[in-house]
Amino acid sequence: MTKEEFPGWHGTTIIGVRKGGKVVIAGDGQVSLGQTVIKGTARKVRRLSPGGQDVIAGFAGSTADAFTLLERLEKKLEATPGQLARASVDLAKDWRTDKYLQKLEAMLIVTDGTDLFVITGAGDVLEPEHDIAAIGSGGNFALAAGRAMMETDMDAEDVARKAMAIAADICVYTNGKLTVESIG
Repeated sequence: MTKEEFPGWHGTTIIGVRKGGKVVIAGDGQVSLGQTVIKGTARKVRRLSPGGQDVIAGFAGSTADAFTLLERLEKKLEATPGQLARASVDLAKDWRTDKYLQKLEAMLIVTDGTDLFVITGAGDVLEPEHDIAAIGSGGNFALAAGRAMMETDMDAEDVARKAMAIAADICVYTNGKLTVESIG
């Protein structure tokens, strides 16, 4: 089966919210192949601790590809301790220029509690406006819902959880089984 014929993996929503001195990344647990739910409890948000640093990463896309990127990010963080921005730019640059990495199909949201970035295979390291970012098949739903709640009294985790619940109600590739990690 060629890549074009393969039905494709769908099923992730990841959101990152920075509010009130806290940063939260939340992700759903659904993995789908075509119209079939393969797994409902996948962990797509991970805590990384290279060299004692505390970094949280959430991924959308191919799990194997994302794990490869997370390993590369950890190495970059070990080489540049405490510099998430620099490590992220170095990863994006490698991802864009390395023939092996160019084939990887995933996106990342990463935070160290201060910075919040979206990293893509197109070489982008994006710092989101409005202190909120979302990726994956339900990302736009979660982003819109989250932005609407940013000016309420809700804290970062409540915004992330409610935005994910709204995305799960709308996107058939997103479920309500969340992994939530926070810093701050």
